[in-house]
Amino acid sequence: MNKIISTPNAPAAIGPYSQGVKACGSVVFVSGQLPFIPETGALLEGTVGEMTVQCMKNIAAILAEAGASLSDVVKTTIFLKDLNDFAEVNAAYATFFPENPPARACVQVAKLPRDAKVEIEAIASVTLDPARD
Repeated sequence: MNKIISTPNAPAAIGPYSQGVKACGSVVFVSGQLPFIPETGALLEGTVGEMTVQCMKNIAAILAEAGASLSDVVKTTIFLKDLNDFAEVNAAYATFFPENPPARACVQVAKLPRDAKVEIEAIASVTLDPARD
């Protein structure tokens, strides 16, 4: 059975979707995270590297609510408004995966919600926890 993951420590969904879904008790799908500040709901202003950090913090908060962490991530997808930002995004992203980084895709898209510069989604594989699942 699927479990909807929701936490106030990450931005609320801005459409008809969940922050995350835990499927079969061991796979967590985290919806694409924009660089929103959870406490205010505002889009972070700053460099694309700083925006990447905020996206990753949002992903980490959703994973924590699901009983997982960034070390459980097996796949991410990065959506960029401008692929020329790849190096800066890559440098910020790499700080979250110093060893054994997950599989990843990175693509340029025509437009992101709220005209954001970056969005990141993740899939994690976690051990079943009978107390939580």
